[in-house]
Order: sequence, then C-alpha cells, then structure tokens
Amino acid sequence: MAPQPLTAAGVRAARRLSRGFFQRDPITVARALLGKLLIRRDGRILIAGRIVEDEAYLGQEDPAAHAHAGLTARNFVLFGPPGHAYVYFIYGNHYCLNVSCQPEGQAGCVLFRAMEPVFGLAAMSRTRGLVYSPSLPPSQLRAISSGPGRMCEALGITRLRDNNKDLTSRESDLWLADDGFCPEDIVTTPRIGITKAAERPLRFFVRGNPFVSGKRIA
Repeated sequence: MAPQPLTAAGVRAARRLSRGFFQRDPITVARALLGKLLIRRDGRILIAGRIVEDEAYLGQEDPAAHAHAGLTARNFVLFGPPGHAYVYFIYGNHYCLNVSCQPEGQAGCVLFRAMEPVFGLAAMSRTRGLVYSPSLPPSQLRAISSGPGRMCEALGITRLRDNNKDLTSRESDLWLADDGFCPEDIVTTPRIGITKAAERPLRFFVRGNPFVSGKRIA
C-alpha cells in the first residue's frame, strides 16, 4: 500500500485537536489518535505524517511508564495539562515523542511509534539524510518515519525544542489535527521494546500499513 499524499491545503484545513481530546485515559486517546495528523511548521516549510502506530502508558500504576516513580524534574510534563509534548532521549541516539493525557495532576501519555508521511516527504527525507524520489516503493519509504526515533528526526523533534510544547495551541509549530480520516482496522498487541509490564496489550496500529514498526500483523 503506497502512501496516500495530502495537499498543502488539505494539511492546513485539518482541524487541530482540542485539549478535551487528550483529557481522557491513555488507552482511549491512543486508539483515537490513529489516523490523525502530526504536523510541523518550520518557517515556510510544512510537513505532516499520519499516525499509524502508538502505545499507551498508564501513569504511576504502570511499571513501564516514566511516571511510575512519581513527579520528577524530568517527567513533570506527564502530570501537567493534557495535550503537551513529552520528549525524551533514549539509547544515546534518538528522541521519542509522547503526548500527555488525563486531567491535570493525573499522569498518563501516549508514545508515538510510527507515522505515514503524507506531505513534505522530500523535506523529511533530507532531515533524515535520505535520498527521496516519488517512485520509491513503500518498502524504502519506511525509512523516513517507521519507528519512534525516525519519525522524531523526520519532524525535527528534540527535547530542547519541543518538550512541554502545547500540541493543541494555534501558536505551536508542532500540532495534532484531524482531517476526517478513520482507519478501518486497528490491531492491539503487547507493547514492544520494554521489559516491565511487557505483556499488557497497549500497543495499537493500523492493520496492513507499511509504516508500522516492529512486528506487524498483515
């Protein structure tokens, strides 16, 4: 399945998600985020990807969550208002993007694991150090944004630039939006790449999408 591109007008017309969208439990938010757009504006450059894989982290009662140990200087975003970016550096080589959920004071988040690039593929490829061609098959285009580190690099996401950024604000250069697309089939599996509470079925992805990372189910 080849990427389904959008026009600049289509990206701009997508409705920003509201604070209320994220003021729910992480499982509900994670499922609802599939198919939504993650958009970056960098000067005159606009790029966008469609979320196709994510994971829910449930806060202090979840041993795998960064909030499990309680409020710290590192994870304070998770306890703050919903709809804010929580960015962390992992394995010494890439960033991961999460969005805070739940009412303020209750920790919870969704980790973005993969997106399908739908606008600005050439710009994303340059950021990733890749050579882009419209004729590339999805198997090669996956390198743009399949995986949490790849998608963060494609969108220029770093902790210094984006941590605690309000992803619902009209003033933000990074936001989430709804263009009306709704995935037909969502798959649920255990989370991947973790050791604690790894059996919990809290990973969600769009069945058959070639940009899903890790183990997929066709």
